[in-house]
Amino acid sequence: MTLVIIPAFNAEGTLPELLRRLALIVDANSILVVDDGSVDRTATIAAGLGVRVIQHRVNKGKGAALKTGFEYARTLPRCEAVVTLDADLQHVPEELPKFFEARMRSSANIIIGFRERLGTSMPFHRIASNALTSWLVSARVGKEIRDSQSGYRLIGREVLDAVTLDSQGYEMETELLVKATRKGFQVGFVSIRTVYGTGHSSMTHWHTTKQFLRILLKEE
Repeated sequence: MTLVIIPAFNAEGTLPELLRRLALIVDANSILVVDDGSVDRTATIAAGLGVRVIQHRVNKGKGAALKTGFEYARTLPRCEAVVTLDADLQHVPEELPKFFEARMRSSANIIIGFRERLGTSMPFHRIASNALTSWLVSARVGKEIRDSQSGYRLIGREVLDAVTLDSQGYEMETELLVKATRKGFQVGFVSIRTVYGTGHSSMTHWHTTKQFLRILLKEE
């Protein structure tokens, strides 16, 4: 099975639609919502729709929520991979089969959904940030990473078993790429739609940038 992991923080506005659309593609038992200390009805909504739910008592960060999901996936003997996607509907759930197909037809251990930048709804500051960070990560790992900021990913169980993650925030997704490629795991890509709404991001840009650079510059 593939476990779909959704890190969620105060996501009651978008989570019901996301889960209903996902339920048309995968069984509800294959979906895990990690409620990262929400103060709204995120966990209640998820439980009411029949998916698996794990709650953090306090907000720990996206990376911490994903690690909780990864740890849970490793307790499931039949879980061969996970797919991560955000709760804010910026990742189109109907594109999930693209990741399954890519996993079957390629030798990639991690499959990233990459978004086109120019001529899309991606804000200019996001275009610049995405282009720069993707270039820096590509230089760090020695291979092209077409969209290092995309959180829509399939990650093989073999990667979860082999890589130890330390970060708690958004930079954890970069840490995973750096450590996985260092161990020889392969990265593939599928094209996904670029969706941006008007919602407020919980990302704190300066702190995230510092942590991102720390991960890139860290030697092990």
